[in-house]
Amino acid sequence: MVESSMMGFAFEFGGINAWLVWILPFVAALIIPAVGKVSKGATGGVAVAFALMSAISAATLLPGALESHEVHDQVNWISSIGIKAGVLADPLAVIMANVVGWIAFLIMVYSTGYMKGDKDIVRFWFWMTFFIGSMQIIVLSDNLLMMFFGWEGVGLASYALISFWYRDKDKDHVGVKGRTVLGLADYYAPTHAGMKAFIMTKVGDIMMLAGMFLIFAFAGTFGFRELMHETTWAAQMQAQGLLVPAAVLLFGGAIGKSAQFPLNEWLLEAMTGPTAVSALIHAATMVKAGVFLVARLGPLFFALGAAGFLVEDFFMVIAWVGAITALLLATQGMVNSEIKKVLAYSTGSQIGYMMMALGVAGLSHQFVDGYTAGFFHLISHAMFKASLFMAAGSLLHTVGSRFMTDMGGLRKHMRKTYAFMWAAGLGLMGAPFITTGFWSKDAIFAAVYESGNVWALPLFIIAVLTAIITAFYTTRMIGMVFFGDKSKHIEHMEKEGHHIHEAPMSMWIPYGILAALTIGIGVIGLSAEHGIHELFTEYLAHTFHIESEHIVKTNSEMPAFLEGINPVALMASLAAFGIGISLGYVFYIGRFVDPVKFVNSNLFFYSLHKVMLNRWYLNAMVYWCFVVAPLWIARGVWRYFERTAIDTGMNVGFERAVAWGAKVVQGTQTGVAQSYLYVFGAGILFVILFLFI
Repeated sequence: MVESSMMGFAFEFGGINAWLVWILPFVAALIIPAVGKVSKGATGGVAVAFALMSAISAATLLPGALESHEVHDQVNWISSIGIKAGVLADPLAVIMANVVGWIAFLIMVYSTGYMKGDKDIVRFWFWMTFFIGSMQIIVLSDNLLMMFFGWEGVGLASYALISFWYRDKDKDHVGVKGRTVLGLADYYAPTHAGMKAFIMTKVGDIMMLAGMFLIFAFAGTFGFRELMHETTWAAQMQAQGLLVPAAVLLFGGAIGKSAQFPLNEWLLEAMTGPTAVSALIHAATMVKAGVFLVARLGPLFFALGAAGFLVEDFFMVIAWVGAITALLLATQGMVNSEIKKVLAYSTGSQIGYMMMALGVAGLSHQFVDGYTAGFFHLISHAMFKASLFMAAGSLLHTVGSRFMTDMGGLRKHMRKTYAFMWAAGLGLMGAPFITTGFWSKDAIFAAVYESGNVWALPLFIIAVLTAIITAFYTTRMIGMVFFGDKSKHIEHMEKEGHHIHEAPMSMWIPYGILAALTIGIGVIGLSAEHGIHELFTEYLAHTFHIESEHIVKTNSEMPAFLEGINPVALMASLAAFGIGISLGYVFYIGRFVDPVKFVNSNLFFYSLHKVMLNRWYLNAMVYWCFVVAPLWIARGVWRYFERTAIDTGMNVGFERAVAWGAKVVQGTQTGVAQSYLYVFGAGILFVILFLFI
């Protein structure tokens, strides 16, 4: 039996299409192995076709979503306790489903070129389509339990894809062979990296599961709409001091999946997977799942706060976790030499921005500002980061090395990739007025600065400092790859007859489209941001009764097209971009200063560089505390307790005691009847005497 709730949505089959968005990728995953038995080459076409159909299904939901309507369809699931499975295609979910669907489709097209000829291609397409379907379940689920199934699905797929090249060849590792940090190797195989991602994200998953069932114990439902319409569960939980802990536990799931501090260390080793996988994980799936979870739950808890419940600490945790992660990972991106790792650090840092904005939204009276800023940056980041990762994959494909020090001078040989990396890189840097990254970062700056809470200024300073560092490491990456002289590695390749050339069309067209969108939408970025702001204003007011204070900001000294922009935030955005790109140009494009000599000339810079290169020693400490030390204790228990106390002491001692007892018993068995009668009589006499005494 299907129950549906369609509020003013004109498209008759909207509910069906919402289901198809996530069902179609799973259908592809089911039939790809069968198709692979007939033709491995055909599996790519199947995967791309189903990814396209899923994206089109998501696109059909846009007209209703842009008018603030929603589709809510349900089917019976666990009838005994009244749990239903359903899709909730509200404006938040529909926009996210389209971001996931269309970027995933472009990545699938790119993969047809990048993975061409791989002998395990069928397995690759299976897990990629499974990955997309799982992410779309997260996006479109109408309840926490169904979302958790998708949550675990992306975790499983990421493990399989990060470990895709499970034979652990040296070329598939990440890190520098022979390099150690605190006595531990900083060099990881694909199978190790996949297991690390799986285990670390499971820490967050367990927290999320605990938070879910805490809420279910009081509310009797996992449904997002049901939790909003009946809030007596929140009153009962607050009375017992469990409301904020349950919310923070749910956020723990987001910390794990989105690689936020302190569960961020798995993200860098995830670069062992194919670059197409990295693009999918970092742009459209997996790490964005945590941001979406916070975006889904944030309005619910803010509405509870407006109703008098004490939830401010929940948003405080989100804001500070985001801020710490943004700065922490940005500093590490400044010094790493592996191009995919630099982009991975960047992803964690930019997601920190999104978390900061969503956290600040809950600490502000104007919730919609931070909410819009965080979600707009998610959309913006998805485009330029997918483009950057795919372009990086083309570089690896051509040069055969993951190290930027093995590149250099490539702009003359890969002109399209060079242009597209500049366009996408400018989006990451927040180039003023022409990139989506500028408008979304500026919106975050403004939301933080105007929030009015006690932590607004320190959070704002962290946001601006992170933006400076981002512009620097992005310019550094482009400078090391495309400028200067050819590396010895490239010269050696050319001597051996390898020609450095542009990537094939199947690869550069997808990331070219996203790079062009980064600039194209950026030109009208202010209008786009205002449009999303208005959409979410109506959505939050209608669904959660969160009213927006319609404040029109004017500044007579600013151009007309910039009216409504906070001047402090704007100046900070311009300054951050200018300082960061200038420093990057001096060191890595103009090469007026040798960065190696600069670092080694000063003890402070040398020490700081070493700390950042060693990942602030956080990764090594994680291994010492949770891997090395527990294994050392376990080995000690085995050696000194199991082998000595159990095997030698108890086992040997018990064995000898049993043997001695057996001999005693054996000695009493003479086989002489008179002896048995004598003992029997003596026993009876003893009992009689005992009874009379």
